[in-house]
Amino acid sequence: MIQITFPDGAVRQYEAGVTALDVAKSISEGLARKVLAAEVNGEVWDATRPIEQDAALKLLTWDDKGGQNTFWHSSAHLMAEAIEEQFPGVKFWVGPPVENGFYYDVDLGGRQMHEDDLKAIEKRMNELAKQSNPYIRKPIAKAEAVAYFEEKGDEYKLDLLQNLQDGEITFYTQGGFTDLCRGPHIPHTGFIKAIKLTNIAGAYWKGNEQNKMLTRIYGVTFPAQKQLDEYLQMLEEAKKRDHRKLGKELSIFTFDDDVGQGLPLWLPNGTIIIEELEKLAKETEQDAGYKRVVTPHIAKESMYLTSGHLPYYQDSMYPPMELDGTKYYLKAMNCPHHHKIFAAEPKSYKDLPLRLAEYGTCYRYEQSGELFGLMRVRCLHMNDAHIYCTKEQFAQEFRAVNDMYLKYFKIFGIEKYVMRLSLHEPSKLGQKYIDEPELWIETENMVREVLKETGTPFVEVPDEGAFYGPKIDVQIWSAIGREFTLATNQVDFAQGRRFKLEFTNHNNEAETPLIIHRAPLGTHERFIGFLLEHFAGKFPAWLAPLQVKILPISDKFMDYAKSLLAQLKKWDIRAEIDERNEKIGKKIRDTELMKVPYMLVIGEKEQAEGKVAIRRQGKGDMGTEDAAVFIENLKAEISERSKP
Repeated sequence: MIQITFPDGAVRQYEAGVTALDVAKSISEGLARKVLAAEVNGEVWDATRPIEQDAALKLLTWDDKGGQNTFWHSSAHLMAEAIEEQFPGVKFWVGPPVENGFYYDVDLGGRQMHEDDLKAIEKRMNELAKQSNPYIRKPIAKAEAVAYFEEKGDEYKLDLLQNLQDGEITFYTQGGFTDLCRGPHIPHTGFIKAIKLTNIAGAYWKGNEQNKMLTRIYGVTFPAQKQLDEYLQMLEEAKKRDHRKLGKELSIFTFDDDVGQGLPLWLPNGTIIIEELEKLAKETEQDAGYKRVVTPHIAKESMYLTSGHLPYYQDSMYPPMELDGTKYYLKAMNCPHHHKIFAAEPKSYKDLPLRLAEYGTCYRYEQSGELFGLMRVRCLHMNDAHIYCTKEQFAQEFRAVNDMYLKYFKIFGIEKYVMRLSLHEPSKLGQKYIDEPELWIETENMVREVLKETGTPFVEVPDEGAFYGPKIDVQIWSAIGREFTLATNQVDFAQGRRFKLEFTNHNNEAETPLIIHRAPLGTHERFIGFLLEHFAGKFPAWLAPLQVKILPISDKFMDYAKSLLAQLKKWDIRAEIDERNEKIGKKIRDTELMKVPYMLVIGEKEQAEGKVAIRRQGKGDMGTEDAAVFIENLKAEISERSKP
């Protein structure tokens, strides 16, 4: 007998060789019908794979990320089976799950795939799914695997096999399709009830522009048709909220080939949003005891060698500039500069915690294929800060950073969020991570305890830590349910020693501070991209580039319009007059399209009584009010940073 330990700590005994699906059935048939995969000792397995030893077990359903990823990876294999029937002789590279669905990169041997082919493949996938063919896992010797794919003439799978050894290789078969795959997979194809193939694109083999161009087919599947219908509806809404589309329509930002890929130009409207976000950050950080600093955009190679960024991060940095025999790099991160500021003057325990903040400009060389509007750029303005503290101060400082996130979530109406606690992978110490195993365990436990004590929702993710310590990636969801990575909150136990940072402790001894890297508002680029989609371009009044548009019915009321404008500008309210010789209906429609929060329509009655007829973006006519009362109410709405 073996012992199976469940997430709630309960323990049950089962015969060796039991599967997660068997365990689910022993609990209830209803649960078994929902189980897609299982987490066995922290690793995601097939629900049908035998468990031979004592294990910690978590049953994964559609509600778990591991369950969804397994479902979509299995769907990629189902799609591959249908593609192989449509395009005999096709060769397959990789077919992973992605954020929403899956794709498979394929070599069609010079043939083209068209929209009609997608429809035929989708239809065949539905037919195959209904056959409820099991996904069968088969461990296989490397020599046998190589012989199998040599016979097929499949250079792509042979390439994958080069880095695998006996004991690491498995084949998966469902229906008439067999593939080299580490898995896991769902029990059978019958779980897949709703299918939509969404796109055909080109993708270089291994992402290398020097390699052959493959065909990438994207799709998404669900356990129920209703879920697919809701997803497609969300996609339609997302198209309307696309930050690239809205950014152009609302004159927020632009790109120019002469400036360069991934280097946004902020137009006046976008610059106003940036300044309002910086104002919010500066006020919040001042209240929290931060001190502001400014650092250069470049630094010598020696500093990035000291920090360790060059060995670990060089591929994401712009190539160096050389002057008088010295190499300089564009700043890819602010932390080394802040460490130098800390080291500029002697510190004692009385100076800690020291919180240094900067909206620093950084440059990162993202691959051209990864650039995406404001979400992936090469120039970023980061709401950065570094907190230098003692171990005793760490919990309170880390908790205060989390509280700052929660404050911002409330201001921007972000209701769904989760913290991803990214941990190290012990087998990669000295390669991907600083080789300090004890410090990794200690700092990961410190972060974990703070999250638990504060009741902050979090999930643990292995092998995604920063190279110098564990980190929290903040995942947020927009108003229509799209997930975004907002920012990061990192613990650093290595940089202090690398830069020989010290403070004098209570015992008059030199001690190295712990460092917290944090950026609650992320970067201007990513956060404004998120806000454009979150608010559908309808920014709250405090953040809107133009807060009020005055619409005189005719030129007869222009003097009154100008007097209103002067009153609004007296209180730094961003306002304009629509002086065009157009009918009032057109003025209203055009202002609605520009998503201005308030329109003030003025005619003879409003002028005579010193009033304004108010129209609110998205809400229409709000009635008539004294101009002075409207201004006072708007001042309060702006100062309180109220949501729409």
